[in-house]
Amino acid sequence: MLNDSPIRPVDVARVDDRPLWVEICGEEVWWDEPRPHEGGRRCVVRRGPDGVPRDALPPGWNSRNRLIEYGGRSWRPLPGGGVVFTNWSDQRIYRYGGHPGHADGGSAEGETPNGGHPEPVPLTPDDGARYGDLYLPPGRDEVWAVREIHPAPPQAAGPGPRVDPRRDLVAVPLDGGPVRVIARAQHFLTNARLSPDGTHVAWIGWDHPAMPWDGTELCVAPLDAAGSAGPYRVVAGGPEESVIQAEWRDDGALYVLTDPDGWWNLHLVSLDGSPARNLAPLTEECGDAIWRLGNTWFALAGERIVMVHGTPDRRRLGVLDPATGKITDLDAPPTYWNPTVSAGGDLVAGVGASPYTPFEVVTVDLRTGAHAVLSAEKDLPGRDVLPDPEAVTFDGVHAHLYPPRGVTGPAPYVLFVHGGPTSASTMVLDVEIAYFTSRGIGVADVNYGGSTGYGRAYRERLRHRWGVVDVRDCETVARGLIAAGRADASKIAIRGGSAGGWTSVAALVHSTVFRGAVASYAITDPEGWAAETHDFESRYLDGLIGPLPETRQRYLDRSPTLHAADASGPALLMHGLEDAIVDPVQAERFVAALEREGTPWAYLTFPGEQHGWRREETIVAALEAELAFYGLIFGFPTPEVPPLTLRGMHE
Repeated sequence: MLNDSPIRPVDVARVDDRPLWVEICGEEVWWDEPRPHEGGRRCVVRRGPDGVPRDALPPGWNSRNRLIEYGGRSWRPLPGGGVVFTNWSDQRIYRYGGHPGHADGGSAEGETPNGGHPEPVPLTPDDGARYGDLYLPPGRDEVWAVREIHPAPPQAAGPGPRVDPRRDLVAVPLDGGPVRVIARAQHFLTNARLSPDGTHVAWIGWDHPAMPWDGTELCVAPLDAAGSAGPYRVVAGGPEESVIQAEWRDDGALYVLTDPDGWWNLHLVSLDGSPARNLAPLTEECGDAIWRLGNTWFALAGERIVMVHGTPDRRRLGVLDPATGKITDLDAPPTYWNPTVSAGGDLVAGVGASPYTPFEVVTVDLRTGAHAVLSAEKDLPGRDVLPDPEAVTFDGVHAHLYPPRGVTGPAPYVLFVHGGPTSASTMVLDVEIAYFTSRGIGVADVNYGGSTGYGRAYRERLRHRWGVVDVRDCETVARGLIAAGRADASKIAIRGGSAGGWTSVAALVHSTVFRGAVASYAITDPEGWAAETHDFESRYLDGLIGPLPETRQRYLDRSPTLHAADASGPALLMHGLEDAIVDPVQAERFVAALEREGTPWAYLTFPGEQHGWRREETIVAALEAELAFYGLIFGFPTPEVPPLTLRGMHE
């Protein structure tokens, strides 16, 4: 291993995150950004014509929410000034800046920036409800949102039957008046949109046991005089069609991102009952799985549509002419664009990255093609220590290879396994990967069967075969690296978080290829997780493994915890103690099983962290432990990080 890498764990913490949402509002561009050095909060930022970014929230306020636990669109700028946002600590909607008595959100002359209030003003009651997927309906002095109400915990001790939360589409007056229910429909709701004439509302919904990438419904309902929805009708989608975004056209039709042909493409849906029309048929994806509510893969720019399209290797930002179906790609540096696109006049804003630049807020002028990076410049490692990624396939399995620096011949390799599992790894700068490659450890980032970005058929490879196909595909990539002379067969490890953590420990016990595994906030006992996890994913395993109790034997056969005796090497597990998606008990069960079998293990916990690392000190500690772990199992010294002790070895 090389000990001269200039990349430190703190560099990873300060580079490897990204804005989630971006929006053009008048002459300003707004976005949110992570602040690992400020306790992991997300701050909303605005940049006006003077080109100076300014925080739009006071210090300490955290624009996040726990809608479906993964969160939803957490802020919206008010035209003329001010912002509405959800605050992490109490999940309420707040208003900051602007003036409640002005429909345009502007401040009255002579008033303070927050209508006389020095701090954000709550717009919703302090009753435990969660809000997210915020939307400002044109011409109305209110913000629309998805509200999630959780039942009170049972008074009696011990587990009881699951009681799921209720979700509604609601309207919240900007002056803080009573919250009004717009619609109660499916169990899960997103993408509320007001029609151009103000008479109808559209939304996307789905029910258990479906996940939103399985099947959703696009619904349209009339609004009565009080602003409540009447009976709705389904105009697109269904049990085997996934609608993920819809926007009204001026004539009352809808632009809809959906996948009736197996690819998320942009369609035009009329309300007269005529068949939906694919505006630009592509055998590539123009969208991906809904994990956060409020993503936008396309935006309307007058008669044009700005949209993303491509694969996890390269996703472009293009301009679609709906009349001809022609897509003209914008010439801008990013090679991959995230699902947040906004348009205003001839300006487009998005969040993009490349293999050598991090995710940044980028604007493009549709007339001139001029582009600019708006977000603050990050202190990046030198180009000479960054790996040159390569998109490859091994027997039909997609992966991105990041070769190790300074190593010729077979090298130590770590397989990175993304979470989800209905998600994907993208081929962009990842300083966490560079942290290892700059030290002589190669990385293969695997998009196993079940990943998004390659069409529904590739996604469906994992149906009922989670813990089989993903493990086999990772093994295929590892053996391919060995056969190609790139990886040392005795020095291959696997690591991942969440569902990627599951695949990592499943591969450790169901394969003999891997020398060790690192699993963060991982599922290790699928039957227990199905009963313990949160509402959004509580029926996910119906499709990944099979419904319970009918297919219980599959759960037992694939459980890493129940097969710990077959582990091919040690394991490092790490978990946040406030994780509501995967309870820390999952890690505890696995390390207890390893302990019984005499297999070495280490287990680190992080107070204050949820499902994923947000605090700088956590990111640093986790990376240092991981490097120390590889030093132990691969047999090289790691003097730059604190030592790690593996427990559980029988004397």
